[in-house]
Amino acid sequence: MTDFVSILDQHARVQPGKEFLRAAGRSYSYAEFAELSRRAATVLRGQGIVAGDRVALLCFNTQGFVLALFGAWRLGAAVVPVNHKLQAPEVDYVLRHSSSKLCVVDGALAALAQKVEHAPAWLSTDSAGAGMASFDELLAQAAPLERGTPPATDALAEILYTSGTTGKPKGCLHTHANVFLAAVCAAASTSITRHERTLIAMPAWHSSPLNNWLLGTLLMGGSVVLLREYAPKAFLDTLAQERISFTFGAPIAFLAPLQVVAELQSYDFSAMRVWAYGGGPLGADMARKLADSYRSDRFVQVYGMTESGPLGTVLYPEEAIAKAGSIGRAGVPGVAVEVRRADGERCSAGEVGEIHLRSPAIMKGYLDNPEASAAAFDDEGWYRSGDLARIDEDGFLFIVDRLRDMIVTGGENVYSKEVEDVLAMHPDVQDVAVIGRPHPEWGETVTAVMVARPARVLDGDALRKYLEPQLARYKIPRAWEVREALPRTATGKLLKHQLR
Repeated sequence: MTDFVSILDQHARVQPGKEFLRAAGRSYSYAEFAELSRRAATVLRGQGIVAGDRVALLCFNTQGFVLALFGAWRLGAAVVPVNHKLQAPEVDYVLRHSSSKLCVVDGALAALAQKVEHAPAWLSTDSAGAGMASFDELLAQAAPLERGTPPATDALAEILYTSGTTGKPKGCLHTHANVFLAAVCAAASTSITRHERTLIAMPAWHSSPLNNWLLGTLLMGGSVVLLREYAPKAFLDTLAQERISFTFGAPIAFLAPLQVVAELQSYDFSAMRVWAYGGGPLGADMARKLADSYRSDRFVQVYGMTESGPLGTVLYPEEAIAKAGSIGRAGVPGVAVEVRRADGERCSAGEVGEIHLRSPAIMKGYLDNPEASAAAFDDEGWYRSGDLARIDEDGFLFIVDRLRDMIVTGGENVYSKEVEDVLAMHPDVQDVAVIGRPHPEWGETVTAVMVARPARVLDGDALRKYLEPQLARYKIPRAWEVREALPRTATGKLLKHQLR
């Protein structure tokens, strides 16, 4: 049994009254949710969805998102979670590229949907309006779909789109087996149990909240609480009020409340077992600050990407200070990790190379992009992450840059992240990106593109003097540019290809 339709139905039989999902103040038992998901399948079938079709999900973290997902899977269709922060042309691209036949959209996003040129069938998760049928109303009237054949393990389950930091976003193809194994890896690495109460506060259209934590909790028969949209105080309130034991977020999700909530010490987080974070490592000082602020030493760093399922490495709480800045080391069950030099050989301690991953959870390739799919894997089936890391004598990995962001100037390698990290500490710098621009003699020249803090002025000569004691001369930018803002994706990733 390696599909989540069967797993949901099994829990509905074995523990029918156990809470599976809580959203918008309403709880759904396993039995109730399984029944509703069969109704959702009937609704989608009434919209013409059959096995092999693609159903897009343009939603906040709502029960409608999860019901539509399971309704599609019951029919043998694949889901296409869509970033609700995208603009209409970007949504249009995803719907067109994925050949989505139907889009289930949050009622609050109906105005965005109306601006999308590609016009699949639309279902609104709230009341009918804007020319859309109401998913909720149809759900209330629908008869449950009879139990059918579980999805094949090699059938397409998801098309998850990358953030598009190097151009148009790519659609990662994940089968039901990929999704199942991603959840297994996550649950095993963080010891999720049937007693877990997991808060999904990050957008469920992201691969890690969905595949690792929502489905990982379902796998073990725990309970999932959805926060419709992250906000610092609502996040803290939900953690305390719902007696959450596990949550996941980018580091900013845990840091932001420290700036806006003065009475943090008044919150009761005693039920928390694991605070998982990903998207960037923490330094020792920040790790201590989080531990002190939340009165917990149970912070776990995870590393991965949309393509990889996404878990790859884990840094456990007892390692957080001694190995601060690391993304952890190999040890996720079912995932092999190596750091390799450009010649393909494994790196020794202290060397920098590209992280390679191999696991049954890794995507099958990119939708309609055979060139990118071929480039993503080596001849032995290892996924090439594009992340450059240094490995230490204990096997811990430290990210130094993205491979495509490394700058070669005068024959020297400059890791842009290293320069960015130092510049970001300057009191006048609010945001910074370091890129290489073509140079006729040096190959590339190191260029800093910056945003000044309010009421501050950035001066290249002053910044150069600031960097001289901290970086080798060839790493110091020779060109400086100040902008009002840097181009970023809806999830905050820098679009360096636009700067170049």
